[in-house]
Amino acid sequence: MKIGRLFKAGAVIATMGLSACGTSYTVPSISAGSEAAAKTMFAQERAVTKRRTTSSNAAAARFDRVVSRVKPVAMAFCQQEAAKSGAKPCDLPVLVDTKMPVANAYHTRDGQNRPFVAFTVPMLMQIENDDELAFILGHEYGHHIADHLKKGEQQALAGAILMGALTATSQAYASQGNPYRYTGGDSAEMQRNMALGAAVGQKAYSQSYELESDVLATYITKQAGYDPVKGAKFFARPAAAKTSNGNLSFWGTHPPDAKRLATVIETANAADAGQGLIRKK
Repeated sequence: MKIGRLFKAGAVIATMGLSACGTSYTVPSISAGSEAAAKTMFAQERAVTKRRTTSSNAAAARFDRVVSRVKPVAMAFCQQEAAKSGAKPCDLPVLVDTKMPVANAYHTRDGQNRPFVAFTVPMLMQIENDDELAFILGHEYGHHIADHLKKGEQQALAGAILMGALTATSQAYASQGNPYRYTGGDSAEMQRNMALGAAVGQKAYSQSYELESDVLATYITKQAGYDPVKGAKFFARPAAAKTSNGNLSFWGTHPPDAKRLATVIETANAADAGQGLIRKK
């Protein structure tokens, strides 16, 4: 009975944790028109055989120019949403990561738990126009506005708890002499399985979060005076998920597909029609 209660408690806690980590904003359903337009744009981007590379000076000038326009809009958007969902810092530093050798943009925290957004130098040199940079910045700010870092941590904890409970149950059965439940029964196995559970839990909503951030980015980009659809074309470009030395690239965590373009097109059309961002109840 104790084993059963342990498993049930772990499962309930994990389920509660995962259920609290869903998206906060409605991602629109994709119409046939938006899907067709996205497939056309996706194919056009994939058909380009030679991409332009921005010089370091031009990339730096673009970075300063676009950030100065988009960040105030993103901050105001963040403050507006924080008034509904709870206080959070909105004046995020937007930095250039000069150490990471692959194209990437990301939202994370520093050693003092302060959130920030960063672009790597290869990423800035691959971006071909202001709209692309504006949309990607809006996308990373969207992760912050929608609390994806915190939700990912909650998901990881819930997954670890569930796997820990399952492992404890299995080890307890093994100790009672049930050969069909034997798994090793040691602390190393517990640690491995809890780490696996954390990784699985953290990925539970990852694709939904990307689409949610795309929706937020569409509104931020439009309000800053840029074209989100043109900017989102960046996601259609083919690129390896990892470089030859094994470093994870931007595309390794942001799978490019026509669905993302279609979501941006649908959201942009809704915004043009006067529809605002829809928060889930």
